[in-house]
Amino acid sequence: MRFGNTAIGAVTVVALCTGAWLLANGSETNAPPQPSAAEGRADPVVGRTAARPLPPSPPDRIRIPAIHVDAPLMGLRLTTTGSLDVPPAAKKNLAGWYEAGTTPGETGTAIVAGHVDNADGPAVFYDLGALKKGNTVELDRLDGSVALFTVDAVEVYQASRFPDQKVYGASRRPELRVITCGGGYSRATGYQGNVVVFAHLSGSR
Repeated sequence: MRFGNTAIGAVTVVALCTGAWLLANGSETNAPPQPSAAEGRADPVVGRTAARPLPPSPPDRIRIPAIHVDAPLMGLRLTTTGSLDVPPAAKKNLAGWYEAGTTPGETGTAIVAGHVDNADGPAVFYDLGALKKGNTVELDRLDGSVALFTVDAVEVYQASRFPDQKVYGASRRPELRVITCGGGYSRATGYQGNVVVFAHLSGSR
């Protein structure tokens, strides 16, 4: 990847994770699903089916059929403080990708991030923690191709133990990380960690 891991780690914990909806309702009963421990262990059989890398091309849409996500993507840049910017919270069906990094489908680790909720209710990645190994993530690209990723693992990390290198580090094959808020929830701090989907390129069309 081409950015500082510490900076992007900080923004996924802070800027995405206020828990506006739960705070507004004063309740934790509407908390989003969290991945089970079993989904956090990568399946070597699933991970074996890697496809050839695609040429670079920006993505403009993400679909995750298993959790009914079908959302446009905006490019995300670094803020003046060196952290990754995030999509506008008011646009709940909008995700973003780090446009100065790897494009989804080319060799390396591409990053997509989105909110779990906003003040009005669930947002684009509210159900991300319900994904299972073997589920598919589709990225429409501006060159007309669709990059197909297979989920290897879904993990949740507390902010104090977020593994920057594991999540954002370079890869020798085309990989994808999809990130939103998760972990414990506190009315004082919002969400206390992140849900991270690990996936690899398994095909294209």
